[in-house]
Amino acid sequence: MGQVKYATGGTYLTGTHREAPTQNPNCTRLFIRDAEVYKRTTPVTSEETRIRNRFSAVAAAVAARAKDLMKISADQAAFAAQKDAPNGKKTMKAFLWKLEKEAYDQEHNG
Repeated sequence: MGQVKYATGGTYLTGTHREAPTQNPNCTRLFIRDAEVYKRTTPVTSEETRIRNRFSAVAAAVAARAKDLMKISADQAAFAAQKDAPNGKKTMKAFLWKLEKEAYDQEHNG
């Protein structure tokens, strides 16, 4: 299903097109919403700030670790060893996210 948003003079036009096989010829929908509908009405909470900071830190750590030549071989071996386990991560990126989230939580939560 595709979705496109266009901002036009204070309103948003959102269109969707269903690509699944169907007998219904009405597979495209268009919604018109006021621009104000997407504005946040509540302040960012301290919990949201904590979660955003955690995400940013882990994302940066994953990007750095993926390029770290000193860790690539060990990470690839550890990934291969766990990927067929019942709760193993199936992609290298997911595996690195798991490692860096655990490291971040250990460092910040004791």
